[in-house]
Amino acid sequence: MSKLFPSIDRYIFRLVVFPMLGVFALAASLLLLDKMLRLFDFVAVEGGPIAVVFKMLGALIPEYASLAIPLGLLLGILLAFRRLATTSELDVMRALGVSYNRLLRVPYLITMALVAVNVALVFYIQPVSRYYYEQMEYELRSGALGAAIKVGEFTTMKDRMALRIERSEDDGLRLMGIFARVANSKGQVLSISAREGSFLATSDSPDTIILRLTDGTIVQDTGSKNPRVLSFSRHDLPIDLPAVEKFRARGDAEREYILPELLRIGWNDEEPATKRDASQASFNFRLVEVVMMLLMPLLAVSLAIPPKRSTSALGVFVSIIMVVAYHKVNQYGEDIAALGRVDPIIALWGPFTLFSALILWMYYRVAYVPGGQAIGALETWFDRLTKRVKKLFKRRRPRQIASLEASPAE
Repeated sequence: MSKLFPSIDRYIFRLVVFPMLGVFALAASLLLLDKMLRLFDFVAVEGGPIAVVFKMLGALIPEYASLAIPLGLLLGILLAFRRLATTSELDVMRALGVSYNRLLRVPYLITMALVAVNVALVFYIQPVSRYYYEQMEYELRSGALGAAIKVGEFTTMKDRMALRIERSEDDGLRLMGIFARVANSKGQVLSISAREGSFLATSDSPDTIILRLTDGTIVQDTGSKNPRVLSFSRHDLPIDLPAVEKFRARGDAEREYILPELLRIGWNDEEPATKRDASQASFNFRLVEVVMMLLMPLLAVSLAIPPKRSTSALGVFVSIIMVVAYHKVNQYGEDIAALGRVDPIIALWGPFTLFSALILWMYYRVAYVPGGQAIGALETWFDRLTKRVKKLFKRRRPRQIASLEASPAE
C-alpha cells in the first residue's frame, strides 16, 4: 500500500494538469481575442501602427491571467475527478481505503503554487501592466505613437504645414502619394508633391522628424504671376512634432496600486476618506479573490462526481456559473465599498463566508455522507427534464415520418 500512493499522486497530477492548462489557454485566448477586435478598431480609428495592438494585448495578459487561473484550476480538478468517477476508478480507490482528503493532496499542491502566482499577478504585476496599457492608449490618442498623421486625410502640423498621405505600405514604412503645403518663415508658401516618402528620426532633436521625399515637385509661391517650380529626386522635409503632454503618474485609479501602496493609503488617516475607502475596497477585493482559490479543489470534487450509472455533465456548468456569479458579486461589493456605503469587510468577506460555507457543506455531503450528492436535487431535476425532451422528440419524429409517407412522390 505504501507504494500505491506515489503512483496515485502521479496519475492524479497528469489528470489535473493537462485539462487545467487547456482551460487556462482557452479562457485567456477567448478574453484576448475579444479585446483584440476592439483594439484593432480603436487603433484603426486613431491611425496608429498595428504593432501597438499586440503591445497593448501583452499588457492585458496579467489581468486576464488572474481570471483564467482560478477557472483553469477548478475545471482541471473537476474534469480529472469526473473521469475517475465515470470510469469507476474512484470507487476502486475508495474501496482500497483512499479518502477524498488523500486524493486532494496533489491538487492542493498545485493550488498553492497557483495561489502564489496569482498573488504576484494581482498585487504587483497587474497594477503596473494596467498602467502601461493606459499609457499606450493615451499616447495613441495624443499622437505620440505616430498616430497623429492619418492616411487619406489632411493633417495640420503646428499651424504651418498641411500634410496628406494617399496610402501607406509595409506597415507604414513606405508612404505613397504625398502632398504637403508649407509656410516658411518669410511668408512664402511651398506646395510639395512626391511619389513616395518615409519618416526618419533625427538624433539632434527628438521633437523633429524628417520626411524624406522621393521623385517629386516643389512649387514656390513668390507672390508673382509665375511661381518657381523645382523637381527633385530626393528632398528632406523637417517636421516639428506637436507637443505631447506627459502622461500622468501611476495611481490615478486604485487598481494601479501595488500591495505596499494599498496598505499605506488605505489605513492612513491623513489621506482623504474617499481614497481610503477605495484603497481598502481594492485590497480586500484582490485578497478575497486569491483566498477563494484555496476552496476551488473542494468545489471541484463536490461537483465532479455524478450520480451512479450517470454521465451527467451538469456539475461542469454549475461550477462555471458559481465561479462567475461569485466574481460578479465581488465586483459589486468592491464598487459599493469604494463609495463608502458599506464596510469592505461586510461587502466582500460576507459573500466569501456564505460561499465558503456552501462549498464546505457540498464537500461534506460527497466525502462523508454515504451516497451523498452535492447537487442531487439539481441532478434529479435535470434528468427529468432530459427525459421529457427526449420523449417530445420521439413523438414528433413518427409524425414527421408519417407525413412524408402520406405526401405524393415527385
